[in-house]
Amino acid sequence: MKRRQIMRYAGVGLLAAVGAGLSSSFASSLAQAGQSVTVQYFGHTCFLFTGGGVRILVNPFRSLGCTAGYKPPKVASDLVLISSQLLDEGAVEILPGNPRLLYEPGSYQVNGRQIQGIRMDHDRLGGRRFGVNVAWRWKQGGLDILHLGGAAAPITTEQQILMGRPDLLLIPVGNGPKAYGPEEAKQAIDVLQPKIIIPTHYLTKAAAKDACDLVPVDNFLTLMKGTPIQRAGSSITLSRASLPKTGSIIQVMNYA
Repeated sequence: MKRRQIMRYAGVGLLAAVGAGLSSSFASSLAQAGQSVTVQYFGHTCFLFTGGGVRILVNPFRSLGCTAGYKPPKVASDLVLISSQLLDEGAVEILPGNPRLLYEPGSYQVNGRQIQGIRMDHDRLGGRRFGVNVAWRWKQGGLDILHLGGAAAPITTEQQILMGRPDLLLIPVGNGPKAYGPEEAKQAIDVLQPKIIIPTHYLTKAAAKDACDLVPVDNFLTLMKGTPIQRAGSSITLSRASLPKTGSIIQVMNYA
């Protein structure tokens, strides 16, 4: 029943955002040119991106399993992108207000802003266990952003073409049955060559429950030895000036 409720909500939200068009206030916000984007971390793969007059929330969750220790991200947003309809990446019914919602792969024109949803497998069995994962690519605050959601399969040539070379890559690194482990994440990074890397979907103190089968971010950082690492709190503001002139940097964010 819960899954059906989420799918019903998603269908209504998608029609409101794409079929019926956006509200004039949201449309004008999207048209504003922002020079930076603030990234706020809510745990697991959930982030809020604020910049250019718009707030984009990715992968709100329910507090259960590996997200049991995190507070539900009940934050205001204009647009919500979800990578799957599992409850750790698609609990849209918890959100306040009536944000617009995209949840399926495809290319969307949202009043001049292109948002690309890229279909990937959410497990290592061709999607037979956990279905489809949607990786999201868009531009905001002058940055080309790619959020891989719960990617579990290697990136194909076709997917790489759609993903391009992101300025900011959010990538799962904590392993488990439905997302990259450290080695798989490194392989994806070698393919995409991003400028800033934010690890997601790993074990934290908030997520350290018996039901959680993730590994800590340090496993990934050890594997990426030689790549500069910066640490921040739960929020960071980035601009083109933040980008390294050569190579990549890893930005580790902490759950508040």
